Amino acid sequence: MIKQPHEVALMAQAGALLAQVFDALGRMPLEGRSTLEINDFVERMIVDELHARPASKGQYDFPFVLNASIDDVVCHGVPSAKDVLRSGQIVNLDITLEKDGFIADSSTTYLVGDVPYPARRLVRATYEAMWKGISAVRPGAHLGDIGHTIARYARLRGYSVVKEYCGHGIGREMHEEPQILHYGHAGTGMQLEEGMVFTIEPMLNQGKAAIRSEPDEWPVYTRDGKLSAQFEHTVAVTRTGVQVLTLRPGESALCPVAIPA
Repeated sequence: MIKQPHEVALMAQAGALLAQVFDALGRMPLEGRSTLEINDFVERMIVDELHARPASKGQYDFPFVLNASIDDVVCHGVPSAKDVLRSGQIVNLDITLEKDGFIADSSTTYLVGDVPYPARRLVRATYEAMWKGISAVRPGAHLGDIGHTIARYARLRGYSVVKEYCGHGIGREMHEEPQILHYGHAGTGMQLEEGMVFTIEPMLNQGKAAIRSEPDEWPVYTRDGKLSAQFEHTVAVTRTGVQVLTLRPGESALCPVAIPA
């Protein structure tokens, strides 16, 4: 669970490559593209340009390199040629990348075309909630501090937090211990130590937190049909605080960039 400095450095290398993928997606017009087209673009970039491996492909027999979750899809959205993105939608793209044996995991919810204010507000609040959770990471803090900070912020903004899915430790495997809940009580849970690496990936719902899914959980929807958004970074606990391993160009650690209000 604890990573050595050279292992964190390798994970930072994978994270920097993954950040390049999200930077490219952020500059790509998404309206009119299918989620399968986006999946194929990402696979080509990871394999051909970055000389890395899309870690999600083949995991749990999943044949794609990303999850694409549109509007009321909370997570596990499956890329499809039929899902052509339209103006006014929001879409979360969740991508993993492995380089030299170590995996980075991250996601962003994108605004497609002219998105109504309520959806833009949800997306912004979710992004900020993720950063609130990241700001709670430091040696000696507790896992409960992360979840408490996220849930409190979401509640103050009028949103609910999905409880069935959480962040996770990560390294040579995509999912390692510990689990990182996005709700909880401050001062409780495992104490954080230098060298721990995990994801923080809150899912906030416009309506109630309840979800529904098929038995195989592909995809997962909000039960009330209202919108859901998610953001995710892979982070490492450092001697003095936290390092965001998947930090995007234009982002500054613990200082969110602007999302249209």
